[in-house]
Amino acid sequence: MKREKVNYSIQSVSHALDILESFTRTEDELGVTELSKRLGLHKNNVFRLLATLEYRGYIEQNPATENYRLGVKTLQIGSIFIEQRECRRQARPILENLMAACGETTVVAVLRGNKIIYMDGVETDKTVRAVSHIGALLPAHCTAVGKVQLAQLSTAEIERLYPDQTLSTLTDRSIKRRDTLMVELKSVADQGYSLENEECEADVRGISVAVKDYSKNVIAAIGITAPVSRLTDERLEKGGIINLLRDSGQALSSKLGFIAVAART
Repeated sequence: MKREKVNYSIQSVSHALDILESFTRTEDELGVTELSKRLGLHKNNVFRLLATLEYRGYIEQNPATENYRLGVKTLQIGSIFIEQRECRRQARPILENLMAACGETTVVAVLRGNKIIYMDGVETDKTVRAVSHIGALLPAHCTAVGKVQLAQLSTAEIERLYPDQTLSTLTDRSIKRRDTLMVELKSVADQGYSLENEECEADVRGISVAVKDYSKNVIAAIGITAPVSRLTDERLEKGGIINLLRDSGQALSSKLGFIAVAART
């Protein structure tokens, strides 16, 4: 018989979550004594849990009252949850329209560290097609949707994500060195879109643009993936693929609250 998941719970983790859930809209600050009474835990245990949560940014102490309150990390996680759900919901019709217009698989992905996660995709009904890999976690530097998001980061941030010069690869055409990646990311930033040439999967090519939200920050990327034989340079330029993708990226950004500032003349 399958055991209930509660049987696998870790008590200290449960207690830490109990502390986080103790804070409400009406009680945004609590002290060690109050938490100890509410949770039925010894003060020393509560203090140690608070210290750990504070170290990780989930709890902070008010210097004036010496009470504790939720830290900025909880806001960041909540924002990510809302951002991902809203981005995926708003992206779906745009992905469908883009697929209908270009006849190729369309995807939306988010950057997490030096990896990307495919949140959603709409596959073409053509017999030979690229797969959307929904839910897959892949090296960002091997994908168009990853590189266009990496291109928005500073040199210091890239070096933090990739501390070694040698990079992991998925195919023989994957970027192998950090300095090579930096050069390509500069090009991506200048042209406003990124290309993937069999770097993630053999015989598959991709193109992607960044998606911004109301904060003007890049939060995702929308892209097109297809067999190399169909996603040619000529089709990208003369076939209007780049323009279609840019329009779709702007449409999704607008749905997420991004307002472009018109250039001064």
